[in-house]
Order: sequence, then structure tokens, then C-alpha cells
Amino acid sequence: MTSTARTSYTLIPNHKYRRSNRHSRQHCNIMDTDSQSLSTLGYFKTLPLEIFQMLLNYLSVKDISMLSMVSKTISNRLITYISTPSGNRRLLLQDFHNIELPGKREGSYILEHYKSLGLLLKRCTLLLPTKDRLKYIHKILSEVSCFKLNGCPSPLHCLGLQCYGVFLQILTAGWDELECHRVFNFLCELSNLPRKVQTVVSSKPGSARKLELRIRLFCRSVLLNHWIHRSDSAFWLTRILKPWPMVNQARLLYIIFGPVSSLDGHVVWQKMIEGPTDETSLKGLADAIKLLYDTEAREWTADDVISLVDELSVVPREWLMENNARLLILSGNNICFTFMASKAVNGRAVELARLVVFLALVCEKDLYCMDWAVKMMQKVCKVFSTPGERNNFLQSVENAFAHMIMDMLQAVLSGDRDEEDISFLNLFHLVNAQANFHKEILYLTMRSNSNTI
Repeated sequence: MTSTARTSYTLIPNHKYRRSNRHSRQHCNIMDTDSQSLSTLGYFKTLPLEIFQMLLNYLSVKDISMLSMVSKTISNRLITYISTPSGNRRLLLQDFHNIELPGKREGSYILEHYKSLGLLLKRCTLLLPTKDRLKYIHKILSEVSCFKLNGCPSPLHCLGLQCYGVFLQILTAGWDELECHRVFNFLCELSNLPRKVQTVVSSKPGSARKLELRIRLFCRSVLLNHWIHRSDSAFWLTRILKPWPMVNQARLLYIIFGPVSSLDGHVVWQKMIEGPTDETSLKGLADAIKLLYDTEAREWTADDVISLVDELSVVPREWLMENNARLLILSGNNICFTFMASKAVNGRAVELARLVVFLALVCEKDLYCMDWAVKMMQKVCKVFSTPGERNNFLQSVENAFAHMIMDMLQAVLSGDRDEEDISFLNLFHLVNAQANFHKEILYLTMRSNSNTI
């Protein structure tokens, strides 16, 4: 009894001791966590936060970016610094219109600054989910009006959207497609881009000129121009175009990459309709078409791209055939052949024959090798399923040459000549084109005959 009572009595202090020990361990853990947090600051732990932030003013943005990788604690302190008024003034430079500072290459210094800032925020927010990263970055950048689609009163003379573009390119480099989808959706929500695109693609071309210009600048400067790899450019261009029907895709492609006025930067809708144009006016469209035709653009089939080219050739109305031919040549052999083969398969031999004539005319005018046009026609001939269809096509090519020469000759003889005698010059180029085209056919024929002898 005594021993039992004594034993039960001695258990009580032990129980209390264990409970007290658990509390003390918990207290020690808190102290250890605080000390670990301070220890990750290294020598900075002895400095008050205000002094730490003052020291940051003596570091370049690249140095601050490197510092953010030292520890999570320092990264958190840097996030706090970026959000302060002094951090904002230091990091969010807004000399977007003052691009000719002494000793600086035009605009390069501020573009490099925003590249470094993109890397800094990429590293500081590394451990956050994508949604939270975007919200935080938007909170930091939301005060910069020139980063907004309608924010700058003088967008043609502003580097704001370009700086925003290089910032986003550095920030999202290496992110997977799902994260980049979220970035695009986030940007669309902020800029209200889908609604603005809906306005311009459903309105009469040119009726919303200022909005067309702003959409063009935003899409090119923010989403398209700064990527190194073609696959990235194809991804972002696909995001812009794919939500829309084909007819709207063609309109939007023309807005983003079509010819613009050298005076005010607005899209020139009549350029492809009123007369022959030059390579410069078509290069942007051709490069975009090649980008979508690449194997890197996985969401586009060859039929999709050819349908887009076909639709583009009637924006805003049917183009001159010469401009259509020049676009196909600039788009490359594969696209040109696929476009022509599509017409052959669909029984549009007469239209295809006229296109061959204009390909020859563009080769003559722009000093391309005429044997290219002949070899392209020879390749297309193999698409026809019967010799009769092929012969009818070749006859249509000759008829197209004859009819076009007669039409141009009639224009010359009518006497309606302008100061530059454009009608006579066109006739001169077409006759030379026909002569050189047939010369290449004769060379090809003679080489074939000599090989069979």
C-alpha cells in the first residue's frame, strides 16, 4: 500500500515535468526558427530594414537580382523593397519618350533595364504559384500607364510597350505552355484585348484606325517581337489568332503585319487593291504565314494556313493578282506549291494559270530567277491526275499570257498614259517575262532531250 501510494505520488511530478518540457521545446523551436531566419540574412541581420533598403540603392538591378537568390528571407525583403515608393522610383523607370539621352544608344538602356527587372522579379517570385506571381507583378507594374494598351497618348513615339514585352519575355522564359496560357489569359483580362479585337474585325476596315494601331503595337511589341525561338513566336501568334473564325483571323493578321502609312503608322487597307506593291509591304505578312506553316506551330495544319492565305487575299477586297503572287513567292516554296496544288486539286485550272503568269511577271520585275517559276509550274503539273487535265492547264497558261498582253496593249494604245507611263512599263515587263519564261522552258526541254539521246 505504502509503496503503491508512494509510486502513484511520484508519477504526478513526472507528468507535470513532461508537459512543461513540451512547452519549453515549443518555445525553443520558435527561437530556433527566428534565429535561422536571421542567419539566412548573413551580415545583413545586424542592419535595420531601412538601412538594408538604402544599401540596395547602390546596387545595379542585376546585382539585386543575384542577391535575391541568396536565401528566401532576403528574397522576401527584396519583394518588400520593390513595393516601397523608393523601390518603385528606382526600378520602374519611365523615360519611354526620352530615347535620345547623351551617350546612350537609342532606347537600348531602358530596354536593358527592363530585361534586368524581369529577371529580378522572376527570381523573387520563384516559389509562388503562377497566378500569385502574375497578381504581384501586375500590382508592381499597374502604375505604369505606358504599359497599357490604351495608356500612352503617343504610342508611336513610346518605348513603353517594347519594355513591357522584353520584361515579359525574360519573366516567362522557360515556363511551360500551361503557364504561358495563363499569362496570355491574364494579359487579355487586363487589356480587354478580345473585346477590342472584336471591335476592329467586325467594323469596316479603317473605321477604327486608332484602335487598329494600338492593337498592332500591343500585339507586336508585347507578345511577338522579342522571342528568340520561332516556336515561342508561333505559340503567341497562335494565341492571338486561334480564338477567331478564319475570316477574322485574316483581318487580324493584316492589322498586325500588313502595310502601314509612313506618316501616321495607321494600317493602309487599300494598298493591295489599288496597284502593285513592293516586298517591304508584304514581308511582315509573309513571315507570319511562314511561322504558322512551320512544324513548330503544332496547332496549324497545312490546310489551315492555305485557307488563311486564301482569305487574306480578299482583305478588305480582292487583291491584285500580282500582289498575291508576290506574297506567295515571299512565303517560300512549300507554301507557294501547296497553295497552287490546292487550286489544281479543286479544279481551278484557269485561275491557277493566271497565277503562273503573275509569278513569272513578279520574277521579271523583282529580278528573281525565272527558272524557279518554270520549275514550280512543272511541279504543279504532276498534281493533275490525267494528261488531259495537264494539257488543258498548259493551254490555259498560254491563253493567260496572250489575254494579259492584249489587255495591256489596249491600255497603252488608248492613250491614257500618266507621267510615268505605267501601262507601257507593265507591258514591257510582261513581254519580257513571257520571253524569259519560254526561254527557260526551251532550256529545260533541250536538256531533257540531250539526256535521252
